[in-house]
Amino acid sequence: MTDGTDTQRIRVAVADRRQAADDIVLLRLEPVDGGVLPDWEPGAHLDLHLPSGLTRQYSLCGDPRDTRSYTVCVQCEHQGRGGSLEVHRALQPGAELFVRAPRNHFPLVEAISFVFIAGGIGVTPIKAMVDEAQRRGTRWNLVYGGRSRGAMAFADELGAHGSGRVRLVPQDEEGLIDVTGLVAGVPEGAHVFCCGPAGLMAAVIEACAAAGLSDRLHLERFTAAEDPQAAPDDGTADAEFEVEMRASGVTVQVGAGQSILEVVRTVRDDVDFSCQEGYCGTCETKVLGGTPEHRGSLMSPEEHDAEGTMLICVGRSRSDRLVLDL
Repeated sequence: MTDGTDTQRIRVAVADRRQAADDIVLLRLEPVDGGVLPDWEPGAHLDLHLPSGLTRQYSLCGDPRDTRSYTVCVQCEHQGRGGSLEVHRALQPGAELFVRAPRNHFPLVEAISFVFIAGGIGVTPIKAMVDEAQRRGTRWNLVYGGRSRGAMAFADELGAHGSGRVRLVPQDEEGLIDVTGLVAGVPEGAHVFCCGPAGLMAAVIEACAAAGLSDRLHLERFTAAEDPQAAPDDGTADAEFEVEMRASGVTVQVGAGQSILEVVRTVRDDVDFSCQEGYCGTCETKVLGGTPEHRGSLMSPEEHDAEGTMLICVGRSRSDRLVLDL
């Protein structure tokens, strides 16, 4: 069932809620019409359109073979922007909300083996990947760090695979993950998948670059990159440009200091957005014409160009006119 304006939105209800770890709740969501949900693969995330109007993204961590429900884990960020607090307070069993069909910018590629690195709530997409690697019969190892055992979702479930495959690193017991040593031991041909806090991600990126593994490193960010795509120095950074919203039949002017998103929403307030920092992908939009200037850290400019998309919350234009599928 949809809301009648966006066929990607599905009305769901909280069918089950339980405590997964300290400050982390697990929610199982089912469609209110009892229908079959869109398929997803490990690494995919779900947009939750919360009752307040906020949109937030959470990685799917259940079983992709379950077509009747989606499962997400949400950590309460007490100093965050309000989305996780609303989830913890408002999404009790029976509560209804809309979700958007899953999207995946962090797919589990085919490989001879995997090394998974998770930090904190970053374990959510990794957990689905571990389950999938196990189903495939592919060799894998996981190193999972957190503040304490009590704060680590799925610690017991993942730990049951055994110390030969899983190493839990509670910071209050063992300190931080030895990223340099971990990366040095990555087997030949293995692909590395990492999700977690910015500090962990930066350390993994640096270690993989030093070890010549950057082409086999896959990342999922929950926050903006510490070194996002830099603005160009060719004079286009603050230049004005036009945006033709092809589906809407409207052309708008984007001025210096304005984002495409804020201008577009003066005409189309139904356009979804969330992070406004170029990492979540909620505002990703199809480019039909012109030359976009890509910013943000969701994908590389080359990947955006290959898909024919851009992030309108941070991206701008190298041409005088952009044509977007809006």
